Amino acid sequence: MYPYQAPLKDMQFLLENVFDAPTTWQQLPAMAETVDMDTALAILDESAKISRDLLQPLNRNGDEQGVVHSGNDIITPDGFKEAYNQFAEGGWVGLCGEADFGGMGMPKMLGVLVDEMGYSTCNSFTLYNSLTAGAALCINAHATDELKQTYLPNLYSGQWAGAMDMTEPHAGSDLRGIRTKAEPLEDGSYSITGNKIFITGGDHDLAENVIHLVLAKLPDSNGISLFLVPKIRVNADGSLGEANGVTVGSIEHKMGLKASATCVMNYDNAVGYLIGRPARGLVCMFTMMNYERLAIGLQGLGNGQAAYQMASDYAKERLQGVAAAGSPTGATSDPIIVHGDVRRMLLTIRALTEAGRALSVYTGKQLDLAKYASDDVQAKAVRYVGLLTPVSKAFLTDRGLDTTVMGQQVFGGHGYIRETGIEQFVRDTRIAQIYEGTNGIQAIDFLGRKVTGDNVATLTEFVADVNAGLAELTQANADHKAKVSKVFAELLATANYINDNKHEQPALVNSCAVDFLDAFGYALYGYFWLLMADKASGHEDTTFAAQKQYVADFYMDKLLSKSQYHLSQVNQGDKSIMAMPAEMF
Repeated sequence: MYPYQAPLKDMQFLLENVFDAPTTWQQLPAMAETVDMDTALAILDESAKISRDLLQPLNRNGDEQGVVHSGNDIITPDGFKEAYNQFAEGGWVGLCGEADFGGMGMPKMLGVLVDEMGYSTCNSFTLYNSLTAGAALCINAHATDELKQTYLPNLYSGQWAGAMDMTEPHAGSDLRGIRTKAEPLEDGSYSITGNKIFITGGDHDLAENVIHLVLAKLPDSNGISLFLVPKIRVNADGSLGEANGVTVGSIEHKMGLKASATCVMNYDNAVGYLIGRPARGLVCMFTMMNYERLAIGLQGLGNGQAAYQMASDYAKERLQGVAAAGSPTGATSDPIIVHGDVRRMLLTIRALTEAGRALSVYTGKQLDLAKYASDDVQAKAVRYVGLLTPVSKAFLTDRGLDTTVMGQQVFGGHGYIRETGIEQFVRDTRIAQIYEGTNGIQAIDFLGRKVTGDNVATLTEFVADVNAGLAELTQANADHKAKVSKVFAELLATANYINDNKHEQPALVNSCAVDFLDAFGYALYGYFWLLMADKASGHEDTTFAAQKQYVADFYMDKLLSKSQYHLSQVNQGDKSIMAMPAEMF
């Protein structure tokens, strides 16, 4: 196993130099007194130590031992409970939580980097905290003051955990068919009856209570409502009472993430409390789902970063073959880092991972502005969050699997066996393309709602900002700037073509959405690479600056053209996709 080293210099560079976090925080009153760059760097440094020393040692055993369903209990692998207690005591569960209820109130720009480190070291452990943070976010946004006061402090402290309960056996991504029922009770609460599947962190022994956010239907209502349903009832004084009719039917046996409890949940007249308005549950739940979509994107990113570190270290020590022009040292075998194909894979992983980190921080910045800025700045950030959330989820996780598989390929046969540990990352990250809405659904949301839903207005605005940003780059290669600008112009033209034809060709969006999202992702990464290379040009660490330029040049030469390839697929339309009769498949 290769020890994890958090990319702290790169993280600091993105915050301080690329996206100017200190200025952003100072301009937001809610942030100005909470965080500065020194505080942020101290948090990142401590998170790096925790990820390396506390979480990474759990990863291998967690995969081999898995969770155990024993009677009414879900038992996590050895060491998880002790690590969770230490993690929670440090305040990490409530890092970005509301300060009024015991959270630390840190910006999302910082939170995404902490989450990445967690996923780079132990996916299963990090998921428990991610679900809790997402549940708390939803409660804070939509629940009554009484529910906030009762539940948020214990969620932020990690004393209680959170879970998101949507999917049913007959209703996966299309939730209109759910059958879980909510019956009103005289005291204003509701009796919840039904079952859910695939519930991440549905139960476990890490926290003393699990707070479920459950989608259910009220009597005589076609809409879906959202309910807070605790595993154990909470008394008026805040103490825990009796069991609440929430039990685990079974746990799923999965390809990866074996230390994460994925549960079948049963509700037998469990007492629940309405969150938000009746029949508006999906609106409320999307607050949590959008948080989780970014978090799952970070899972793909974190796995890619771990794969790069492992593969890069291996490539520099593994002796195999001789350099094409002859060994530079005269040895009979050279480290495989001398071989062009190995370098191609490592550069691809690095280029996608570092640009992906830029996407995560930029999206975090838009989330902070959407939450704390005012007037026009806030409204624009809200639009950009909507545009970028499905991209952050889908593009980061698709590329996350690509990069972990490439990392495994660098190891050759040693990557397919347990010894090196890289195969676990391939298995663990595979689910990220599927849950929180499959990446195909993310792409349809992106193209159908976020791009053409407002007749391409937000994308047009975004591309104008990209071009304005390109114009401000003083050190970037002029040809590279022209290439990126051209790709965005082609992207915008294609978006307008789809918008003009979406009614006459009703299958067009669904058929072409994945290619369009990928085209946008590769174009955006090109812009981020020019931005990073430009900002690094004056960096005090000349080696760091040179690394950024080398990888930026590689991206522009070898990967940016993937955007135009995917646009070419979109421009072929949906005819050949939809032509063959269903019975011929």
